[in-house]
Amino acid sequence: MIENGYKKKAEQILAKAGIKINGSNSWDIQVHNENIYRRVFSYGALGLGESYMDGWWNVKNLDEFFTKIFSSEAQNSVEKSFSNILLILRAKISNLQGMGRAKEVGKKHYDIGNEIYKEMLDKRMIYSCGYWKNAKTLDESQEDKLELICKKLKLKKGMKVLDIGCGWGGFAKYATERYGVKVVGITISKEQAKLAKENVKGLPIEIRIQDYRDVNEKFDVIVSIGMFEHVGYKNYKTYFKKVSELLNDGGITLLHTIGRNKSVHMGDPWTHKYIFPNGMLPSPSQIANAFEGLLVLEDWHNFSLDYDKTLMEWYKNFKNAWPMLKKKYPNKYDNRFYRMWEFYLMISAGGFRGRHHRLWQIVLTKKYKKPYESVR
Repeated sequence: MIENGYKKKAEQILAKAGIKINGSNSWDIQVHNENIYRRVFSYGALGLGESYMDGWWNVKNLDEFFTKIFSSEAQNSVEKSFSNILLILRAKISNLQGMGRAKEVGKKHYDIGNEIYKEMLDKRMIYSCGYWKNAKTLDESQEDKLELICKKLKLKKGMKVLDIGCGWGGFAKYATERYGVKVVGITISKEQAKLAKENVKGLPIEIRIQDYRDVNEKFDVIVSIGMFEHVGYKNYKTYFKKVSELLNDGGITLLHTIGRNKSVHMGDPWTHKYIFPNGMLPSPSQIANAFEGLLVLEDWHNFSLDYDKTLMEWYKNFKNAWPMLKKKYPNKYDNRFYRMWEFYLMISAGGFRGRHHRLWQIVLTKKYKKPYESVR
């Protein structure tokens, strides 16, 4: 009787999104283990993700499934059913992104090895949203994004640039080669730093394994591309205070970040455990309140749907490369890892397509004397 109650509740929630259990549409969920209902309502988002990793359910087009969830009334029901009071309390009481925990995401997500990222990403290995306004390929979208950022930052030869969360050095290399600037790139991932140093060899670029809070020098320009999602709401003010402290008068900083429509204090439990430990997405008000009084807002650019397209390109590359990855690295990439990574990419794509997740580029200045002209 209890199991039937869980199933009936699941049917009611999914019906709000036009999804049927064992239905015939490409977005309908196909259940292989009837224990899934109890598992999901007992463990929420963690139970949903882990049951997918375990093969308890499938959807022909997983991205469509999540798009329907995120773009319907089902989203509110899911969030209420999946709320984890203990995790929320932990996030409010402790600082999940404090200095002691900041490097966890580097070890958990980026230090899994560079192989998967080399295969999944574009030729420059840019692990953030591409800009698809005029682009037709993933490589073009990422190059257009880098050029867009350089123009927004008004880069000029000889400028000193800080890249917070520099990844594998893609932006640093592009900016130095095209604009003649000098870059300090910081990351908390040993694997990223190792490959980044190889990628930028011979260029005026310094790659460091360093927390942004430990940087103590001045820069003309500061950029952060896809790193702010790891900062945490308790540290937003600290982040912008540090940026303001490091930025020369007349300087420009650009923040490229994923966000969400409503303020939260933690990420979902599945993503926390398997993908981005201690990560969370900021809301507009959380960001604005944090930089108020420190920096001046010049531009807020939203191109959220471009991330949907970027993620689908990453998924295509990942899927095509999977047979090789599995064969070459059998101890690192197994079938459960495949389903975990697929779930991560598809729930992300559905979140953007369903307008639950957002992508922003925010330009801020410090004592900037000239009129700032926005770039698109």
